[in-house]
Amino acid sequence: MTKILTDKKLIEEFLTRGVENIYPSADLLRKKLMSGERLKIYQGFDPTGPYLHVGHAMGIRALRILQKLGHEVIFLVGDYTAKVGDPDKDSTRVILSDEIIKNNMAGWKKQAAQLIDFSGDNPVRFERNYNWLSKLKLNDLIKLMSHMTVQQMLVRDLFERRLKEGNPIQLQEFIYPLMQGYDSVVMDVDMEIGGADQTFNMLVGRDLVKSYLNKEKFIRVNKMMDAPDGITMSKTKGNGINLGDTAEEMYGKAMSYPDSAIINGLELLTDISLEVIKNITISLKEGENPMQYKKMMAFEIVKTIKGKEAAQVGQAYFEKTVQNKEVPESVVIKKIKDTEIDIVDLLLIIGLVNSKSEARRLIAQGGIKVAGETIDNAERIFKMSVQGILVQRGKRQFVKVVKQ
Repeated sequence: MTKILTDKKLIEEFLTRGVENIYPSADLLRKKLMSGERLKIYQGFDPTGPYLHVGHAMGIRALRILQKLGHEVIFLVGDYTAKVGDPDKDSTRVILSDEIIKNNMAGWKKQAAQLIDFSGDNPVRFERNYNWLSKLKLNDLIKLMSHMTVQQMLVRDLFERRLKEGNPIQLQEFIYPLMQGYDSVVMDVDMEIGGADQTFNMLVGRDLVKSYLNKEKFIRVNKMMDAPDGITMSKTKGNGINLGDTAEEMYGKAMSYPDSAIINGLELLTDISLEVIKNITISLKEGENPMQYKKMMAFEIVKTIKGKEAAQVGQAYFEKTVQNKEVPESVVIKKIKDTEIDIVDLLLIIGLVNSKSEARRLIAQGGIKVAGETIDNAERIFKMSVQGILVQRGKRQFVKVVKQ
């Protein structure tokens, strides 16, 4: 039987670092964690995109603490809730097909395994809510819906906002919080972890656990970290620092954060002590150059996810390509059959963009260079040769394209 640890330092870290709120209270959860009782905890992740990002890493790292303490930890893939999708702020999400969901979740276990252990003496369980939500019958659904009122649902701020703005709310969007809440009932959990944007859904699950199982469910609400573009990190938008990124990509993306994000990044995404972060905050307020602290943040983010050696590689690459404006010695080479090709198709084929619209946007923003020249015309045609041409996205991504 797994031994339960009551390490005060680890428990306090779990209760405070990166935490926005705890339900019903931090004091009650502290008492529970110090009791020696083995708890069952989970966090759910809907595969609406192919990459987990560092925003998810905050919760996964919290799960890791609980795993170290000996508790039963579940990494839940919401492959059934993803069909509906958590209601977006402004509009109804597109219902995803089984094929898209399957492709999106294909690499998740490997990505998460950088931070938690799916083997060993106390392995994290990897579960899918398709296994129970797909089996719900109409009677089960009616019973589930009877636990919540329309008035309770409309309290959710995004529904309230969309009603005021006259934007439609589809009925399946009301089902989503109940589906997520039902996960807690089926798995009989004692605690759920999730981002602040999931507070409403997690509280629905807390109410359902009380109704179905007649017990308390604790909730740890994580603070949110924006993406470098200032927008909340999103699997759908793909705008975050992804756990599937290379060390070079991670480091570079972290360095593209504004200076105002350094303290948040250090607290939420690294293991730098809160005392050190407090001193850095004072230094920045006194006018200290933020560059050294941003590089510290970027290094520690990569180190936390991929290890110290990878962080050193990421830092060296950034200094060479961005700070010293050199082309890296090792550049990815892509071979194509075309003799002539327009820049938009070229970017898509060599994998520097995910769509033609993204390519056009980057070109309009001056974010694409070919042979050192900034491209400002999305209709530009290039001739391919065996000598090849160097294509660059932003400051850090280089691909040499040669004719096959």
